[in-house]
Amino acid sequence: MSGRYRLAELSGPAVATELTASSVIVLPTGAIEHHGAHLPLMTDALIAESVAEAAVVEGRSQGLDLWLLPTLTYTKSDEHAWAPGTMWLSAESLWSTLVDLGRSIATTPARTVVFVNGHGGNTALLGVALRELRRQFGLATFSMPAGVQRAGRGIEGEPDELGMGIHAGFGETSLVMHLRPDLVDLDLAERNVPEKMAALKYVGFNGYPVSFGWTSDDFGSGVIGDPTGSTAAVGAQLFGESVQRAVGALTEIAGFRP
Repeated sequence: MSGRYRLAELSGPAVATELTASSVIVLPTGAIEHHGAHLPLMTDALIAESVAEAAVVEGRSQGLDLWLLPTLTYTKSDEHAWAPGTMWLSAESLWSTLVDLGRSIATTPARTVVFVNGHGGNTALLGVALRELRRQFGLATFSMPAGVQRAGRGIEGEPDELGMGIHAGFGETSLVMHLRPDLVDLDLAERNVPEKMAALKYVGFNGYPVSFGWTSDDFGSGVIGDPTGSTAAVGAQLFGESVQRAVGALTEIAGFRP
C-alpha cells in the first residue's frame, strides 16, 4: 500500500492498480450554510473533511486500505435557505449526485464506500442512498456522522444547552475553534436555545421519537444552541474523540460481511 491516500491525486491507470476489492473509499459530505454570525459557512465541510482525512491517515497507519475522495460540499441545506450565503441543492439534485458518484465509484476496483457526514440535513437522504447504491451497483455502502458533538452541560464553564445544542452551538463552535480559530468570532456569539421545547417528551430533534419539519429561522437567528463559552480545548477533545470513533468504525467496516 503506497503512502498516497487522496484518490484524486492518483492517475486513472494508478487507480486500477493501487486499489483492490478490499479498498474502502471514504467520501466526506459537508455543507456551505448559515452558522450564525460567529462561524463560517464552511463549518460542516471543514469538520467532515478534517475528521475524515485524519481518520484515513490513522487507519492506514494501522493497515487499513483507505482512500479519501474530495469533500462533497454543496448538499441539502434548505433549512437555511433563508440565509444569504447558504448554497444548497434540492433533494432531487443531491440524490442524482449521490447515485452518479456511486456509479463512478463502481468503475474502480474498490467495492466499499463510506460517507462521513458533517451535516444533519444530509442524513435522511444518505440513508436512502445507501440501499440504492447497493442495489444498483453492488457496492457495500455505509454512512456515519463526522464530528462527535455534545450539548453544553451547564458545568465546568459550559453553557447549559438543555440537550439542544444541535447547530452552531457549544460543541460545533468548539470544534471550529480547534480546527480554524481564525474563522471564529466569539464576540458575535449569542445564546439561542429553544427552551420551551426542553419540557417536551416526544417532539424534538435528534433522538426524539417524533421529528418535525423545520427551518432554522423558526428559532430566530438560525443558531440552535449556545456557543458562548466554547473553547479550542474542548474542540481538541471532541476532535480526538471524533477521529477515534471514525477509525474504529472504519476498522469494523473494512471487515464487515453481512
